[in-house]
Amino acid sequence: MKLLVSTRKGLVVYTRKNGSWKYDTLHFKGIPICLTHYDPVHDTLWAYQDHGHWGIKVQRSRDFGGSWEEVAAPKYPEGAEVKEGVPAALNYVWAVANGGSAYPDRLWMGTVPGGLFVSEDRGETFTLNEPLWNDPKRQTNWFGGGMDHPGIHSVVVDPRDSDHVYIGISCAGVYETRDSGKTWQVRNKGLRADFLPDPYADVGHDPHLLVACASHPDHMWQQNHCGIFRTTDGAQTWQDVGEKDGPAHFGFAVAVDENDPDVAWVVPAISDEIRVAVDEALCVCRTDDGGKTWQAYRSGLPQEGCFDIVYRHSLVKSGDSLVFGTTTGNLFHSRDGGESWETISNYLPMVYAVAFVD
Repeated sequence: MKLLVSTRKGLVVYTRKNGSWKYDTLHFKGIPICLTHYDPVHDTLWAYQDHGHWGIKVQRSRDFGGSWEEVAAPKYPEGAEVKEGVPAALNYVWAVANGGSAYPDRLWMGTVPGGLFVSEDRGETFTLNEPLWNDPKRQTNWFGGGMDHPGIHSVVVDPRDSDHVYIGISCAGVYETRDSGKTWQVRNKGLRADFLPDPYADVGHDPHLLVACASHPDHMWQQNHCGIFRTTDGAQTWQDVGEKDGPAHFGFAVAVDENDPDVAWVVPAISDEIRVAVDEALCVCRTDDGGKTWQAYRSGLPQEGCFDIVYRHSLVKSGDSLVFGTTTGNLFHSRDGGESWETISNYLPMVYAVAFVD
């Protein structure tokens, strides 16, 4: 198994040997890698660069990093505007997902400033999804959270139906399509946005990450600006399942067990302006009962003077392994469902995303 770590200074690859992670290779030394994505159907590795001078660059490897080739990045159509008078241009690649079994050559790409792109030819060309872009509420009710403009950071393809896709938008909320993007519906019922004049507005919510249980895809979780929310009915309704007086409330990353939709993990932080580890002590919270109760696990994690937080794509689970990376370059691994942790590295650049490759 490989571990892909997208960092502020390049793509770091680890290999698992005898149960431990060993440093393997470094790609694009010194260049920010905002996201890395592996396409198992075509054995293709993608890296998305956020170059300070040259902007967004898309790199592709067909030999798992042995060599790379640059692919044309998506472009917004001429005349497209984020809002009136503000031209749309690609600022960030925030989510990429394979198209599902029915569309093996398809890639979905979520971007800042809020455009969803799709490729039907393995990433050779991308087109903007016009129905979503032309949503009448996009210019008036979508807005930036951590970014200057809205961003699509989550794309979840239903494994049972490749035409069925959910996206998470900061800030707008959750949208759903059942016809490969021809039409879209808002799915924010039950969410709360305390920063809005109407906390229960139809559009304007800030999900930080949207994930689904692989074996029960109607069961979805989101780590939200205003809590932790869960749905068991395919996002028709959401329930707040975060702790009111405990650490499991605010954060960015969330992971759900592949087989048990009631089991999920978050890495909490102090909310809003502060955004550091709670009580300057790092913990991982797990629920085994769908959010009714949470347990904070700390063994192996720093418990004083800790300012780490974990970005939305920087916690991942596969089988018996959980891994997360932090904003201060720490990388941790658990073999027991998050109850204890061991350090992979304390010396990485800021971690933007982590991903497993079997």
